[in-house]
Formats: sequence, C-alpha cells, structure tokens
Amino acid sequence: MTILIKNGRVVDPIQNIDAEQDIFIRNGKVAKVAKGIQEKAEQTIEAKGRIVMPGIVDMHVHLREPGREDKETVKSGTAAALKGGVTTVLAMPNTLPAIDSPEIVRQLKETIKNTAQADVFIAAAISVGRLGKKLTDIAALKKEGVVAISDDGCSLDDENLLSEALGRAKTNNVLTICHCEDKSLSNQGVVNLGIVSTMLGLRGISKESEYKRVERDIKLAEKAGAPIHIAHVSCKESVDIIAQAKKRGVRLTCETAPHYFSLDQDALWGYNTNLKINPPLRTKEDVQALKQGLHSGTIDIIASDHAPHTDYEKDIEFERAEFGTIGLETMLAVSITELLIPGILSWIELAQKLCLNPARALGLASGTLQEGSAADIIVVDPGRERVVKKEDFVSKSRNSAFIGKKIKGSVDYTISKGKVVFKK
Repeated sequence: MTILIKNGRVVDPIQNIDAEQDIFIRNGKVAKVAKGIQEKAEQTIEAKGRIVMPGIVDMHVHLREPGREDKETVKSGTAAALKGGVTTVLAMPNTLPAIDSPEIVRQLKETIKNTAQADVFIAAAISVGRLGKKLTDIAALKKEGVVAISDDGCSLDDENLLSEALGRAKTNNVLTICHCEDKSLSNQGVVNLGIVSTMLGLRGISKESEYKRVERDIKLAEKAGAPIHIAHVSCKESVDIIAQAKKRGVRLTCETAPHYFSLDQDALWGYNTNLKINPPLRTKEDVQALKQGLHSGTIDIIASDHAPHTDYEKDIEFERAEFGTIGLETMLAVSITELLIPGILSWIELAQKLCLNPARALGLASGTLQEGSAADIIVVDPGRERVVKKEDFVSKSRNSAFIGKKIKGSVDYTISKGKVVFKK
C-alpha cells in the first residue's frame, strides 16, 4: 500500500521540521519526506492548510481490561485513541485483577492482538495487587514485554520496597512510573484543599500529599541511579522540585494532563463529578505554573490519564463518585487551544510533548516521521472549532471534564503502520 500526503505543514521534532512538505508512505513505513514528491500512490491525501505530525504516544491510559469492560475495553479505548490522533498507548495496570503477573500480561497481550486498533504497550504493577506489600517479578514481566511498572492510583509507602523496585527496574531496563500521593496527607479528600473546598463543604486534598511524595520518590530514584517518571503533575511545588532535580542531573521525566493546565478548582462550583479527578484540579497559580513548566521544558510530556467510568459511578453525590475523566479524544484539541494558540508552545514543541518525548521515555521507536520509521501519522485541522458533546465520544464512557467546552483542532486522518485507520 502506498499513500502520498500532499502539501501539508509537516512537523517533526526529531528532524526539526516545520515546513510545507509531502510524505510518501510505502509498505507501512515513511519512504520519503520532501517538497514536490512525484511518486504515484494508491491513495493521495490533500493536506493543504493541515498539520501533518507523528501519531501521538499517550503513556497514561486506563483501558479497564481485564475486569471492567463495562467502562472501556482494549477495542473501544483504541478506537477512541485513533479518533483523537493517538496511535500508541500505554495501558495502566490498575485493572481487575491488577496486571501483576506474567500470566495476566499474556492474557492481555492476546486481547490486544485480537482487538486493539492502535499499538498498545503494557505497564505492569510494581507490587502484587498494587497493595504495596510485595514486589512483582519485574524480570519475568520484562520478558513478557512490559515496558514500565507502576502502582498507578497508589503510591508505595514503604521506602525500602520502592528502592528495591527501582533497582530491579534499572537492571531490567524498565521505566518506573510513580503516582505521587501520600494518602495519610490526602486523607480521603475529594477536591483541592483551600477556600473552594471549604465553601463547597467537601473534604480537601492538600498539595503536600503530592509534592512531598514527588520529592521522596525522586530522592530514592537518585540514590538508586534509576530512571523515574512522575505521573500527572498538578501543582507548582511539584514543578519546582522536578526542575531542581533535573538541574542535579537526575534521570527524570514527568507528565501533566490537559485538565490540569486548562481547568482550576473554580470549575467545581457546580459539583460536576466529571471534574472529580486525582490529583484534583488545583488553583489558578498552579495552572500557570504547569503552563510555564511546559514552556520551559521542565514538564516533558502531555498524557491524557484517560480514566473512563460508567454513568452510575459518576452521576451520584460528589463524595461518592469515582475519580477520573476521559481524555483520549480531547487531548490534542485542548492542547492546541490552551498551549499552541496562546503561544505557550510551538508546533514542534507540542509534538515533542505528545509524540517524541513519551516514546523516548518508554524506549519506543515511534514519535517521528524520519524515513524508515513506522508510518504512524496524523493529519490535523488546527482551526476547526467544536463544542465537546457527550454523544460524540467513541469511548464506552462519557465522563469528560470538557463537555460543553469550545475547543479548536480536530483529526482528519489517523494513519497507523501505513494504513488509514481513522478518517473524519
């Protein structure tokens, strides 16, 4: 199969390309990137006025399979991914049962092989059952193809256990992803601790519960000489701690999610449970700190933290509702709206955060348009404005923090391994 993408504004951070060029795809790979390509193709895509960039690599996705297929499946989640321009996802391990053994990894790999519509890589649990008591067999999990470990949703309280996990992960060349939350400090809160939580009569989650654990986990990783990735950074203090650690040369990457750099705690006045997320929406000052962190490069990666839930888990009292928002289908557009249009990031910088940096963090070859690379490519209409509607989602769940919001940017085509897998 051959595809020619004509006249698009090609953006590729690894080659520092941001120019009108053509891309010729042959046998699932990028064969040529140049201006005025004359080769005949079986399919031609006219991309004038469009952005052509690598497929997004989302390293924080909850596909809910196995165990909660009523919320999401590998099939539905990857379909949602393709609509949002995501061609590679990292499946997080807080499933039922947790992805904590080679046997469960093998079962999930079979499901991925049979039903996935995008590339799916697997993060396994750090501890058995994500209970923080006993380490999983990281070497055996690596042999099954796991690329990262995380107890996402939980943080290991036992410093010795985390230190041992970091050492084993380093030996086996597996990335450790840390959910940084000291639950003795978050204390069963549901929103950010402050004036808004007080006025709403809701229990608050302190920033200390995040940044104190960020500080601890980085120190343990520094001592172990192991790479570490901090998930869903939400507050200014965490950004400052990460910036200082990077100056010291710690092998460290971190991510934030679109809801954290576009929404703040003032959005909670209507008790909308789709805005109940963990960590919670913070203050306007924190939102600005995250944007500055993205601009400066302190925050390397944008990930969706796609967390689907059923209506009956969200359409209840705020304190009882589940934490989380879906994000695969809105991540790119919210990033364009909140970061690119205001000039916080350029197209190359946005492609770094969404495509190249997460691929590099996970040791994947994707996230680029270099000749010879897999043809994972998206064609984006950057100016198309839309209002987010519940009924438009492909995901099995509809719990989006952005319902009713006006956002710019949509995906016209998603190409995976040289095949058009989504067309608007």
